[in-house]
Amino acid sequence: MKPELNRIVIAREPGGPDVLDVVARPIPSPAAGEILIRNTACGVNRPDQIERLGFYPAPPGAPEGLGLEVAGHVEALGEGVTGYKTGDPVCALVAGGGYAAYSLAPAGSVLPVP
Repeated sequence: MKPELNRIVIAREPGGPDVLDVVARPIPSPAAGEILIRNTACGVNRPDQIERLGFYPAPPGAPEGLGLEVAGHVEALGEGVTGYKTGDPVCALVAGGGYAAYSLAPAGSVLPVP
């Protein structure tokens, strides 16, 4: 059963790992050309750490929360997305919001996982 809320990790202020909080937000819906991914893993990389420290701002319009790399399964497809179906295993680069139960990714940034 799909939960009603998405759990995401945010940095409440610049700082070390102690500034991270898990908050509840609505599960996003994919817009045209996007894929909603139910995450099973996320990458932790240097840009994430620099963003948490306050030195690498997210691009305008990026989803709330930290995280730029995800892997999981297709949950929903936005209008016009082809080549994937619900349940497909995928990985993706996202503009933000990868430390979450669900993330949005442009279809062009999503790759199938063999």
